[in-house]
Amino acid sequence: MKKAPYQAAAVFSVVGSALLLAGCVNLGSKPPPSLLVLTASNKLADGAANEGAQKAALVVLTPTAPRKLDSNRLPVQIDSSSIAYLKDAVWSDKPAVLMQQLLSETIAAKNGRFILSEADADGLAEEFLSGSLIEFGVDASRSEAIVIFDAVKTLSGQPAKKQRFEARRAVNIIEAVPASAALNGAANEVAGDIADWMKN
Repeated sequence: MKKAPYQAAAVFSVVGSALLLAGCVNLGSKPPPSLLVLTASNKLADGAANEGAQKAALVVLTPTAPRKLDSNRLPVQIDSSSIAYLKDAVWSDKPAVLMQQLLSETIAAKNGRFILSEADADGLAEEFLSGSLIEFGVDASRSEAIVIFDAVKTLSGQPAKKQRFEARRAVNIIEAVPASAALNGAANEVAGDIADWMKN
């Protein structure tokens, strides 16, 4: 079926915008040269041990995320209505899972908290950190890596508390290595701020 003129123009506009990013879109199935990870700035020492009752544990849940982050690719916001995925930039897991792991490590290291997975807590824990990973990518128009996280903490018998955390890092070249390094810095800033918030 022939496309309406406005549909064709919209498609052409998106493709043209993507080309401005110097070919950052990768539509092929060739495996990436390496997988990207988040590395915690605050982490437990090797061999560190902790113990406690399941009821006293903090459970850090995997945050929800929009569809654009339901992938292990690194999204680049080209303009207000167009997103591409950065060539050769593939995370070792989905951003929401990586952020959950980073939060667990950071809070355990900074706050000395006893943290268990939901399965290990076996339904006995009374304190939870959940939330939504709103942004985790690069804004091409500003050459910035952006992480935005809406954190929610709940403690049995008390009102839930919610707060938004945001961090940005400059990205001089929109390529896999500098973009992922900037995102790692922004994610660690957000995780550290959330750890401080969890102390209150």
